[in-house]
This record gives sequence, structure tokens and C-alpha cells, in this order.
Amino acid sequence: MNSDPNPFAVLSLIVAPAVLTNASSVLTMSTSNRLARAVDRARELSKQLEESTNLASREASRRLRELSFTEDRALLLLAALRDFYFAMGGFASAALVSLLGAILVPFRLGTFITVMETIGVGAGLFAVGTLVHGSFLLVQDTRIAVQVLRERAANVRARAEPFETNGLGE
Repeated sequence: MNSDPNPFAVLSLIVAPAVLTNASSVLTMSTSNRLARAVDRARELSKQLEESTNLASREASRRLRELSFTEDRALLLLAALRDFYFAMGGFASAALVSLLGAILVPFRLGTFITVMETIGVGAGLFAVGTLVHGSFLLVQDTRIAVQVLRERAANVRARAEPFETNGLGE
């Protein structure tokens, strides 16, 4: 076995978590924006429902249903955001432990270096897992948003249908 230090191995141990940390940061920013939009939508729907005089109307029922979807979306986005924060911490930890381990290798600390390698790999695996889980939650959020959009479009088409059949839609 070659005992010469491999600078590429050290660089890959440091660069890979750094790149993945950056990816987590971008996902965190976009998820924060999505969460802010969902919260704004929930506030608007709540305000409309509070101002409504007839909560039994079809429109109020639709808004209440959409408010429930928006609440679900906000909870999913919050969980995804938490996952992305964990991922950033895990990747940063993996990079730091890898850097410290690379610095300490020449001192031939044996078991200590093995422990640091295990911690670094474990932190990296944890971070990848939370990144993947958070991404899965974003897909679920997108499905809910599309479902709400489809329901709204179907509602508008149903309301427009009488005009089209009477020749008024031209």
C-alpha cells in the first residue's frame, strides 16, 4: 500500500461536502421562498373566509379546502426546510472532520484517524439522507400545488361552460 499522501483524495474529501453544502443552501433559499408564498396564501384565504358572510357557500367551501391544502403545504415545506438545514450542518461537519483528519494523518494516530473517518462519512451520509428526504417533501408539495391548480381550473371551466354552450363565449 502506498503511504504517500494523495492530495486529490484530501481535496475530494473537502470539496464534495462543500459543493453539496452549496446545493443545500440553494434548496434552503428556494424552500424558504415557497414557504413564504404558502404562508401569504394562507393569510389571504383566512382573511377572505373571515370576511365572508356565508361560510356555507360554494366559494367559501372551496376556499376552506384550499386553506387546508395550503396548511399541508406549509407543514411539508417546513419539514423540508428543516431537512435542508440538517443537510447543510452535516456537510459542513463532514468537511471539517475531513480537513482535521487530513491534517492529523501524518501524526499516525491510528484509531483516532479511523474514528474521524467514520464520523466524517457518517455526517456525509446523514446529510445526503436529509437532502434526499427534503427533496422528496418538495415533490409532495409540488403535487399538492398542482392539485389545487387543477381543481381551480376545473372550477373556472365549469363556471364558464354555460356561456360557451349558449354561444356567449365567442
